[in-house]
Amino acid sequence: MHTRRILLLPVLAALPAILCAQQTELVGYGDFEHFTVRHITESKMLGGDRKTLYVIGPTDTLSGNEPYEYGKETPWSSSNAYANVMGIAKGSNTMFPECRGNGHCVRMDVMLETVHVFGVVDISVVVSGSIFLGRTLEPIRSTNDPYGKIDMGIPFTRKPKALMFDYKARISDRNIITQSNGFRLKEHSGKDAAMVFVYLQKRWEDEDGNVYAKRIGTGYRLIDKTVSAWHNGYQLPIRYGDITSESWYKPCMGLMPEESTPYCCENSRGEMVEIREVGWGAPDETPTHVIVMFSSSIQQAFWGTIGNSLWVDNVKFVY
Repeated sequence: MHTRRILLLPVLAALPAILCAQQTELVGYGDFEHFTVRHITESKMLGGDRKTLYVIGPTDTLSGNEPYEYGKETPWSSSNAYANVMGIAKGSNTMFPECRGNGHCVRMDVMLETVHVFGVVDISVVVSGSIFLGRTLEPIRSTNDPYGKIDMGIPFTRKPKALMFDYKARISDRNIITQSNGFRLKEHSGKDAAMVFVYLQKRWEDEDGNVYAKRIGTGYRLIDKTVSAWHNGYQLPIRYGDITSESWYKPCMGLMPEESTPYCCENSRGEMVEIREVGWGAPDETPTHVIVMFSSSIQQAFWGTIGNSLWVDNVKFVY
């Protein structure tokens, strides 16, 4: 009897850990071991080079200047895109796979992409590498509305405790932010950073096709310093309800104002419209959609600190 009690003690001691063990669920293709490789041939007036773009999704290779149908086989999209403006084909690639041990991760860079038109005219555009849950509606036809072709977020009704991922970052010490969306390049003083956020929303649509949302859950992390070694298993807590009175609350965690980045979605009519966050939801409400985004910059489109990079791997939800 005494021997049996001794043998049971380790089991009983381990019960709290077993009962409290967290459950994790990998976001589809979130281990970044599978990519679709796209080969785009740019227009002859741009040099006619072959550009390689990467999609986080099924292992495949596609050749030809054809739009990719995001949202069909993968929940991920990225800053990589195929553009065709007035018949001029161009590919942009600021997110790509990188070897990590025996596997892969994703790397996102802030880059200045320079296009030589007939080898004479230089067009420079700042592009920040990013990945997000949602769709890019290709081809991109204009730089006038950079977010109008991005369907941000995917349907989602669960309530995770945190977003887990591995990451490292290179953040420049230069307090210079470059702005360029074409022919004019400007430099501004300021500090850039990488970021990750997760928003759980409860969306609805009115009779005119406008889409509104209440913020149910929020997780936000600013990465403003270089992290040279991999930080594995980092957990970004998701807080539910109105968080504005919490001591750790920062304005960057707030509702999406109309004057900032206008995140969009496709309504029931097939139109791209802005997502209008109109308030905070109650902690016990059930979301309809989740937005997850990783980016090498916190700046608006065509702004960023050249040389900033963010590496990410093993993206999971924690329950």
